[in-house]
Amino acid sequence: MVNKKPLLASELAWQCDPESFSFTTTEDAADIADVIGQERALRAIDFGLGIEDGGYNIFVLGSSGTGKNSIVRARLEEKAAGEAVPPDWLYVHNFSSPDTPMALTLPSGKGIELVNNMEDLVVALRRDIPKVFESKNYESHRDEILDGQQERTKVLFHRLEQAATDKGFTLKKTSSGVSVVPAQKDGKPFKQKDFEKLSAKERDVFEEASRGLQEKLGDVIREARSIDRETHDKIDRLDREMVQYVVSPLIDDMLEKYKGFEGVVAYLGDVRGSIFRNIGIFRPQEEPTLPFGIKVVQNEPTFERYAVNLIVNNLSTSGAPVVFEPNPTYHNLFGNVEHKVSYGVATTDFTMIRGGAIHKANGGYLVVNAMDVLKNVFVYDSLKRLIKNKELRVEDVWEQYRAVSTASLKPEPIPVDIKIILIGEPMLYYMLHNYDREYKKLFKVKADFDSDMERTQASIERYAQFVAACCKRKKLLPFDKGAVARVVEYACRHSADKKKLTMNFAYVESLVTEAGYWAGKSGGELVRSGDVERAWDERIYRSSKIEERLREMIVDDTLMISTKDKIAGQLNGLAVLNPGDYAFGKPSKITASVSMGDKGVVSIEREVKMSGRIHNKGQLILKSLLGQRYATDFPLSFSATICFEQLYDEIDGDSATCAEFYALISALSGCELNQGIAVTGSMNQRGEVQPVGGVNEKIEGFFKVCKAKGFSGGQGVVIPRRNVRNLMLSREVREAAEAGEFSIYPIDFVDEGFEILSGRTVGARGKDGLFPKGTVNFLVDKKLRSLATKLKAFGRVKPKKVAPKKAEPKEARK
Repeated sequence: MVNKKPLLASELAWQCDPESFSFTTTEDAADIADVIGQERALRAIDFGLGIEDGGYNIFVLGSSGTGKNSIVRARLEEKAAGEAVPPDWLYVHNFSSPDTPMALTLPSGKGIELVNNMEDLVVALRRDIPKVFESKNYESHRDEILDGQQERTKVLFHRLEQAATDKGFTLKKTSSGVSVVPAQKDGKPFKQKDFEKLSAKERDVFEEASRGLQEKLGDVIREARSIDRETHDKIDRLDREMVQYVVSPLIDDMLEKYKGFEGVVAYLGDVRGSIFRNIGIFRPQEEPTLPFGIKVVQNEPTFERYAVNLIVNNLSTSGAPVVFEPNPTYHNLFGNVEHKVSYGVATTDFTMIRGGAIHKANGGYLVVNAMDVLKNVFVYDSLKRLIKNKELRVEDVWEQYRAVSTASLKPEPIPVDIKIILIGEPMLYYMLHNYDREYKKLFKVKADFDSDMERTQASIERYAQFVAACCKRKKLLPFDKGAVARVVEYACRHSADKKKLTMNFAYVESLVTEAGYWAGKSGGELVRSGDVERAWDERIYRSSKIEERLREMIVDDTLMISTKDKIAGQLNGLAVLNPGDYAFGKPSKITASVSMGDKGVVSIEREVKMSGRIHNKGQLILKSLLGQRYATDFPLSFSATICFEQLYDEIDGDSATCAEFYALISALSGCELNQGIAVTGSMNQRGEVQPVGGVNEKIEGFFKVCKAKGFSGGQGVVIPRRNVRNLMLSREVREAAEAGEFSIYPIDFVDEGFEILSGRTVGARGKDGLFPKGTVNFLVDKKLRSLATKLKAFGRVKPKKVAPKKAEPKEARK
């Protein structure tokens, strides 16, 4: 017999000693100075932030609640504070190509100055230029030019008129212009009927003279038009000369102010030229009227072309920008060009270009959630393109999918210098790393956050500081040292390892918050250990409805689980159910039956495809161990079935391998098994018991069933010894173990568990190759030999030959 001694109550959980803390309450605790744990992740982040190569962007991965966002934010803000503030970025009108707005850059704070300067420039021009055109000096010069034009034109037509009169013609003015027509002696133009009364010779003379005069008329008109163009040119020069006295001082002042910025200087030169070409929009606008005093509504001249669109303003920025974009859609990241609709027509211009998070983060750091990036169409590919090309384009990504292409702005791309940090779950990191070839070149730094850390006195002190910080930040009642000790114990349980503490600080913070609530509701001035335990119990109660309904079904025998009898070929296995918010253990009846045949061990779940691959692997290991142990000098020839009774969902995992083996050995040997002891554990082909997951939930789940059905004093759970370090059982289970009502049995080899369940010695082969009489293995070996012999004997029995029936006469058949 092996040692069947159960674990002591003190071995079922690690308990934090409140006296190990140097404070009385969290009000006396020292402030937390740095990040708790995560040395690996912090070194990776610092490396990624320190190296400036474009491909060393960072993917921060880890379980939810480990503080990825807060730690990344703190690290980035610390580094960014000592870095230079990036420049402002602006878009201005491109006077040579209006559909391609130009991008300008200025030192931080200078962008808004240029915006204000251009607004002031337009205001000054709209105020002062009209005054120029209304001045007497301008009017006298303009009148002089116009009078000169009129005089020269008058002389031309006078000479033409004189020449026409000499040849018997006169000039006739019509709506379509001036024409030369024959004249009577009194100087009046011939009427058509009078002209037709003339002789043919007289008409020929007029027509011959008319051709010469028409040529002269054409020359005069061309010369008049030339004079008109010269007049307009003189007026334009006059306008520019007069306006120059207004424009040049204003532009020159701005050129002096921005002389160190080539882009702005070139832009101001274009602005000067545009003003001179469009002086008319600055003239006083006369309102045309219709008869009866009706006024005509006309469009006001626009001055947007002289505006400046400031898309990045770093005036109030201190250090490099750190931008967290919570909703990384394409437009939120890369910006967009807005439109305004008027009378059903959508229009836009460079003033409607809107910057995105990348514009704001340019020269600094952008942090986005990896899952959100992948969920939003176009974003991931555009981010990769941004990193590779190091330029940011504001474009309409849907343009390529439209049936009809539309004219739109194509703003000049902006060069970017940015570090991108993706935050996500490990699954996303490995998916991108394995299936996206470009990902490895663009996100070379992996910052992997641990889910737990080693439990040391230093880490326990840091936990206490974290609890104190939560109390101060959330304005909770202070925790005494006993309450802090309970929080640390629950943190240890959450890590499922006595030697570790969870780093899921979101979970710890919520426990602290809830304990503070219950302490305040009870009227206490401090949060004590009982308040923490109540917070834990209340949390379980809120989520345990499914567990309680299943337990009720077990108690009323709807789910047939025995906890007191001794039955051969049957025992209770343990599984963990996790609907999502709460995991709990549930016992399952496992049965085995044996019969003569040659099918071997058959899993009913496997046959009906209700088992997963890992469970099927465990079945094959069971068969292997069975053959290795018993089929040394004869073949195994039997049929056995193993079934999880009342199981209606798929089963997977190998934690029931030991239990299935025990049920089969019990069915073969006829040894009864204690139904009050449940089993969890997997095994290998050598019979060594391997650790499993969820051991605390499994034990506590079976404990609650035993408690509900009534303790008998011999109940408990068999677990792998390698799971002892994972035990962090509830106070209720520990008290029952202390009272001898419930026991936990650790085992190293599969035979140890069977001896605990049956109270029988399993036995090992002696030097003669035989099992000792009366042992479990002796009974199993005997049964297997008997089944093999019977099957062999049955196979030698020849079936009797049946004589064929004689054919009936035809008459009889009729």
